[in-house]
Amino acid sequence: MIQPYTPDVSLMGKLRRRFARLTHQRPARLDLARPTVSFTFDDIPASAAHAGAEVLEKHGVRGTFYVCAGLFGQTGHMGRFADAAEIGALIRQGHEVAGHTLNHVDCHRASPTDLDLDLDANDAALRGLGAAPIHFAFPYGEVSPRAKKQLGARYASLRGVHKGLVHDGGDRNQLPGVGIEGAEGEAIARAWIDRAVAENAWLILYTHDVRETPSSWGCTPDALARLIAHARSTGCDVRTIGEVLSA
Repeated sequence: MIQPYTPDVSLMGKLRRRFARLTHQRPARLDLARPTVSFTFDDIPASAAHAGAEVLEKHGVRGTFYVCAGLFGQTGHMGRFADAAEIGALIRQGHEVAGHTLNHVDCHRASPTDLDLDLDANDAALRGLGAAPIHFAFPYGEVSPRAKKQLGARYASLRGVHKGLVHDGGDRNQLPGVGIEGAEGEAIARAWIDRAVAENAWLILYTHDVRETPSSWGCTPDALARLIAHARSTGCDVRTIGEVLSA
């Protein structure tokens, strides 16, 4: 069973991630007709590929799934991870599949050579399923200026886990993300949707497992459904990462 990994939560780690936001920036050119929300999923537990995708589809929208092919079929603290066939089904259903490293690598700690090898393998696996993995999310939100520069040369966007909204000119090399996770996850995400509406901005939400008794990193299907409904009822577009950035 895959065990939880603890990223660098020291003061230096926090300062490194914050400093990275000031480096190697690449402005996103947004022309939003209305506030926009993207629902994204990391690692891809099987529950996200099934229950999460089903909730999205019932509302007529699609999500972005950041996939680690090295986790296919394994079991961890978020339940079983989706396998290749389940990721292929997501692609056929119109969802966006993006990169998240092969083995859920800490991009700050990995050497540039090892990181490139891992990314090459993951991208090849996803392309083999019919995906075009041109977008990426940092596992654990772990980023450094060096990793940001390296990955920015490979992908059309990079997403972190620091909270925020994206406005025109925002950094597509370190997009913010708000987690739907933990006891207060739904309330926090709902408040951020309201902020996106007030500012006519782009909000990226992320979660992991989607099940009735989720891990500390996931949410229930009902919570996800309520958030999608709230986004739609407040006038938000719901689009994938690629749809927003290619508009």
